[in-house]
Amino acid sequence: MKIPMLDLNAQYEPMKDKVLQAIKDVFDSKRFINGPQIRELEEKLADYCHCKHAIGVTSGTDALLISLMAFDIGEGDEVITTPFTFFATAGSIFRVGAKPIFVDIDPITYNIDPDLLEEKITDKTKAIMPVHIFGQCAEMDKINEIAKKHGLSVIEDAAQAIGSEYKGRRAGSLGDVGCFSFFPSKNLGCCGDGGLVTTNNDEIAEKIRILRQHGSKPKYYHKIIGGNFRLDTMQAAVLLEKFPYLEEWHKGRQNNAEYYNEHLKDVVVTPFVESHNTMIYNQYTIRTPMRDELQNKLNEANIGNAIYYPVPLHLQECFAYLGYKEGDLPESEKASQEVVSIPIYPELTDEQMDYVIQVIKNI
Repeated sequence: MKIPMLDLNAQYEPMKDKVLQAIKDVFDSKRFINGPQIRELEEKLADYCHCKHAIGVTSGTDALLISLMAFDIGEGDEVITTPFTFFATAGSIFRVGAKPIFVDIDPITYNIDPDLLEEKITDKTKAIMPVHIFGQCAEMDKINEIAKKHGLSVIEDAAQAIGSEYKGRRAGSLGDVGCFSFFPSKNLGCCGDGGLVTTNNDEIAEKIRILRQHGSKPKYYHKIIGGNFRLDTMQAAVLLEKFPYLEEWHKGRQNNAEYYNEHLKDVVVTPFVESHNTMIYNQYTIRTPMRDELQNKLNEANIGNAIYYPVPLHLQECFAYLGYKEGDLPESEKASQEVVSIPIYPELTDEQMDYVIQVIKNI
């Protein structure tokens, strides 16, 4: 049996005709930029994320970048974040000229540890960028309390967390802005790159809308410098066809996670979900000191898997100038040596999951 890490064919086939028609409609209209599907998608996702505003952008990476720009974060500023995340989190901070300051993670949830935040705050700190890793929200009440105390902005990296909840509130509505990715592997993915910024702040929303069109308003008149951060109409059209399935897909992943938990809890460390959180399982990540041996067994058995993330960001070569060394952030470093993610997509069959479980139990 061969089981991919993600089976987009299984997702695509039931909606193939609708997706192709949506793409055809865009080509027939010739409104490839700023077509009506953009506004329709933004309105639906703003409502879904419990926010006043949603602004479509080119990617999850650019959602982070444009949010930093909207808060005028740049040269000489510092932004606190986690090293246990995809590169774009810290890369976007660097790209605006600011300095990423890394804080270690809670080893149970893999999210940034809020109890370690305050000791890293300086007079140069301008924002905190928590990541809702694998689809579980960070401890936002503590983070927001610290941010308010020190006058800092909170930029949620919710790239993996659309629809996840913290104490009944949706990811993207918990900080000053929320940043989402529609990369094809996400729970809601498009047919290329796409992203979204959510906020309840009218002024920031307007600024982001201007920044995504080179800082232009009205056209060809520029008070600020922005960039080309527009979401393509075609991507919005595809997302509109997929969005109605999102809650069903979340539920499928959650059901699969429960099945894995039941059968793997005595073999490996399974994901821990805080009682006040609803996790959407963009990844199902297990942990064992025998990770490399387990991964070899999964590969031999043709079971898709991935390590998120093999090298924490503070130890990446490009960030050597920051002066971090091995041992500085021990929980992130240990997690990088012990975690592996296995297939969790909603179309998995019981037979496929039983096969995955059997291979893991035999390490």
